Amino acid sequence: MRVFPDPILRQRARKVTQFDAKLARLAADMVETMDAHHGVGLAANQVGSLQRLCVVKLADWDEAMTLVNPEIMRREGDREVEEGCLSLPGYRGMVNRAVRIRVRFQDLTGKSVRLNADCTLAQAIEHETDHLNGILYIDHLIAHDQFFRITVNDDGDVDYLPTGQPDAAELEAAALRMNRRINNPTTPHPPEPPQFDPTNGRPTTDRTPADAAGTSAD
Repeated sequence: MRVFPDPILRQRARKVTQFDAKLARLAADMVETMDAHHGVGLAANQVGSLQRLCVVKLADWDEAMTLVNPEIMRREGDREVEEGCLSLPGYRGMVNRAVRIRVRFQDLTGKSVRLNADCTLAQAIEHETDHLNGILYIDHLIAHDQFFRITVNDDGDVDYLPTGQPDAAELEAAALRMNRRINNPTTPHPPEPPQFDPTNGRPTTDRTPADAAGTSAD
């Protein structure tokens, strides 16, 4: 997992043109990494590959969705939401995201798909598409006093400590602490809050990506 301030997180990913077994393996590895870090989404440059590919898996989904060359065609509405990032662990911030989006992308076979998404799914796709363009959620902060360092106790309660301006050295240190915990599963540690606030928007009971939003294939 690449963590801030790794320069690859600020680079724009390249369009995917080869839909082969290598791409499928990368997507599968990304899903495994995302699950290991308890994430909702992951972009390829977060694992060191500058390809326009991301994966998303909401908490109650059985399978992840893979989006190749995603492009957000339309955004509707505006809402303030709490957001975190696997590449900036231990911090959360308040950002503006769309209420609904329409996105087009390709699947792992190269087939073109269009999807309407709202709430957490829309937020996750916006977040991961930003990653592929070299943009981090801290670039969308409503205000610097809406950026917080978080701690989680053994009961799962989250404490928020205002930090002000995001500090690269502090964020990198937090990422290293998280990665040590991930790589040493015997080390006890409190539960981590979700990457995106699940209370934002309407709750979903969908079990698969296909059921979670309207999709159409070209």
